[in-house]
Formats: sequence, structure tokens, C-alpha cells
Amino acid sequence: MAPCKKVLMLCGDYMEDYEAAEPFYALAAFGVAVDCVAPGKKPPGDACLTAVHEFLGHDLYTELPGHRFAVTADFAAAAAADASRYDALVVPGGRFVERLSVDPLAVSLVAAFAGEGETATRRRPVVVTCHSQLLLAAAGAMRGVRCTAFFSMRRVVELAGGTWVEPDPLGLCVADGNVLSAIGWPAHGEIIRELLRAMGARVAGGRGQAVLFLCADYVDDYEANVPFRALAGVGCRVEAACPTKRKGEACVTAIYDATPAAASDERRGHNFAVTADWGDVDADRYACVVVPGGRAPELLATRGEAVALVREFAGKGKVVASIDQGHLLLAAVGLLDGRSCASGVATRVVAGLAGAASVRHGGAVADGKLVTAASWPDLAEFIAHIISLLGITVSF
Repeated sequence: MAPCKKVLMLCGDYMEDYEAAEPFYALAAFGVAVDCVAPGKKPPGDACLTAVHEFLGHDLYTELPGHRFAVTADFAAAAAADASRYDALVVPGGRFVERLSVDPLAVSLVAAFAGEGETATRRRPVVVTCHSQLLLAAAGAMRGVRCTAFFSMRRVVELAGGTWVEPDPLGLCVADGNVLSAIGWPAHGEIIRELLRAMGARVAGGRGQAVLFLCADYVDDYEANVPFRALAGVGCRVEAACPTKRKGEACVTAIYDATPAAASDERRGHNFAVTADWGDVDADRYACVVVPGGRAPELLATRGEAVALVREFAGKGKVVASIDQGHLLLAAVGLLDGRSCASGVATRVVAGLAGAASVRHGGAVADGKLVTAASWPDLAEFIAHIISLLGITVSF
């Protein structure tokens, strides 16, 4: 079935990695088409270089290299088209908005969605995060708007006629008319919830359900955070636990961004917060456990308490979901024996040795209450399987 809603994402080099990936994969999982456009880039083949913004003990955040984020539609065509072709505009944060704020086509595109002047009857939801509020200001669309952003943007918001709202807590999304604003990626659970509401979505089944993520250092950056925020966006209570860390500590993530011709190197990603103490984790409190990939499962598979916990989830008929190298923990538990699964290159041999009945190369597969996916490009399908098994529906 063709998507009934369509969102435009305005991209560029050095946009914040999570602030592009989180809405892109989450919306796709909910059946929303997302066109990603960037000035000077064309599909197929062109991509934007993303940036990881994280606090690493210095006075200001550090910027690290992220992923290559594919452009999926033509910018000039999107800028020339009627904004009513789309149901919302998403502008990630990052340094790219500084350049776009003086690009007439980019500014006019934002103005068309914001509904300034003659286009006021065609307003569409506009999501701005971190620093992309600058584009809203450049478009003359900030006046009278209650808005939050990264702290350094306060004066920009006020000079543009907006009303500053402190981003407290960091997960706050401020919805004022058609403008949805936030400090950045920590707020994407709320951003997704508010964006779905603004587009007229009806979300059912998520409230009251809890999902546990098992993590450790060098968990895959996208595979941990994207489903974590997406499930929060449909009302689930999501928690993360690590057998070697306490609540409030963080697991460092890893970025794997392979080219078609070569294996990926490993780069440091964002910090992923542990939100629950291991000793407080009780399988009965959760409907699902998710095991992201990266190198973290190499540790988890050697920890008897992690193996026992996943076995308990499966024994109690809970949903068990694994992506990429997370399959190593499933193999240690014995959950792949006789089951169908989806696997990337890294765990294809492991899946066979663990007795998988069939192994799909790529994509995502649900076999009973077991969900498996090959790697992060399959996140939309992976999330869609999880919410389906949890009985969560998103309809428009």
C-alpha cells in the first residue's frame, strides 16, 4: 500500500546525525514517505556527510564524523513545487543551516511551509531542532512563536521576534501552532509524538507498554538510538540497561558506515544513556527486549546474566528483537534454532551454526515473537515488525 502521508526533510553536509536518522527511519516505519533533499546534491548516489554532536568533557560539544546520509529527491524540484504536496517539513540541526540561511531557495521553501504572507492558508508542520531555528528566523516565520533550541540560539530566537522557552527537560518539544521545536535529538521521542499528532495520526496500543534495550560500550549508534526514540514516539516506556554500568552512566556508541566496495571502519558515535540499574530489571515489567548490534553483543554474550535475561523474556512469550551482531546473543541463548531470521554478512555464519532454519540476506523478519534484522539500513522494517507484534497501530 502506498504511503498516505509524505514529509520533506531539508538536509545538508554536517547536519546532526541523529536529527536526520531518527525522524527518517521512524516515520518510514509508520508508513510515511520521507523525501530527503539538499542544495547541490541529486539522487541517486549523492549523500550528505552528517556530524555527531556530543559533550565529551569540554566546554562545548565536540563534533565528530557521522554517517553518509543518502539524498532521495531533487532539491530544486522540491523548492519549486507547491508545499501542499507534503504534510510536514523536518529540518535537522547542525552547521549546514548557517549556509542554507542565506540560500534564497532554501529560505523560500521554509517560508512556504511556515505559511508566511500569501501562503498562510497552506501551513504545514515544521520541525526545527538545535540550530535549524535559524532557518525559521531567516524565513521571517519566528515572530510571535514560542520556541526552544540549543542554548546559544536564545538571542537569535528573541531577535527574530520569538518567545524563548528553556529546553528543560532536554526531552521537551515545544509545539506552537505549526512549529515544533526542540533542543535536539534527546527530544525526538516527543518530537515524533507531536509530529504524528500534527499530521492527524491516530496512535493506539503504545501507552502502558515497556521496552528494554540491552546495551554495552560500542553498541551500534543507529541501532540503539533510532528504535529507542521511535518506540517512545508511539507511547512506549523505553529503558536501557547494561550489566556493567549503573543508571545515569553512558555507553559509548560506534558508527559503522560501509561503502559498497569495502568493510566499514569503526568511529565513535554519540553517548547512549543507561536509564535502569541492572539489578532492578524484571522481565515481567516489559513487553519486549531489543538487542542492538555493534560490538556490544560480544560482551553481552559472555555475561551469564544477560544470556539468562533474554532466555527469560523468550520463555515468558515476550517479543525478542535483535539487529545485526545482536544475533550473537540470540545464538548464545539458543533462540535461532529452527527459526527464520534476517542477517547481514557479520552474523550469517553464526546464524547457520546456531541452527537457523532459513537466513534472509538483508531486511527484517518476524518469526513468531522473534524479530531479526540485518543492519541499520533495515531499521524502518525492523521497527515496523516490533510495533506490529506489540499491537501498536499508527493510522491516518
